[in-house]
Amino acid sequence: MLSRFTTLATTKAALSAIVFSVATVGLTQTAAAITTKNVVYTVDNEPYEGYYAKADKPNAPFILLLHDWDGLTEYERMRADMLAEEGYNVFAADAFGQGIRPTSVDDKMHLTGGLDNDRNKMRRLMAGALNAAQAEGNDVYNGVTMGYCFGGTLALELARSGFEQKGFVIFHGGLDTPAGQNYDNTKGNILVFHGTSDDVAPFDSFVKLAERLDDANVPNEMTTYGNVGHAFTESSSDSYNAYADKNSWNRYLDFLDTLYDK
Repeated sequence: MLSRFTTLATTKAALSAIVFSVATVGLTQTAAAITTKNVVYTVDNEPYEGYYAKADKPNAPFILLLHDWDGLTEYERMRADMLAEEGYNVFAADAFGQGIRPTSVDDKMHLTGGLDNDRNKMRRLMAGALNAAQAEGNDVYNGVTMGYCFGGTLALELARSGFEQKGFVIFHGGLDTPAGQNYDNTKGNILVFHGTSDDVAPFDSFVKLAERLDDANVPNEMTTYGNVGHAFTESSSDSYNAYADKNSWNRYLDFLDTLYDK
């Protein structure tokens, strides 16, 4: 078990040493011939339920998808399916626990705030999800981690831990760096999509992140959308912006193509 936030699994031996159990339910196949299922796994002896979308090809590149403060919902499943149709194996992690899908703002703040204040647990949750994805036959070290909103906070935490991946991609995420942390050990490119009018993660945090990444010599690409607010990729949000949604998604797919020489 990880006792310090600086000791997140950064090697194959360390990752595989974390104890977990996995069960699968609800195996289905979509019209695009991708295979999807729910995957139950444990972290700290508690059950979590992720979603796995498998591409219809051998040795597909791996993507870890991290949800926003609503928990793992149909939105993340939709994005996972979209990526699987593009030829990627996608594991959408669960950061809150099996059956825990908050609906009130108070509950969402309670769950995300608890993890914000416990970075050790945050990292254990991602290690558990990576283990579950590895159990499905994926090379998680040759993968990419992406996150929406709170999931962006999680993705950057994984990047700072030194866990080796090809890239970390953040859509309208929380960009602040916790006290005592930095990007000196980050291994992988960082791609950020952000709205200049985001009232949850102000533009100042975007600028500071860019400076921190440059100071640490981390390859990065930082994209902003003018007069665009938070959660701009989510059609149910008041801040949804069709142009920013489409543009960021297409650039993300190009980014993946470049990483994997597709």
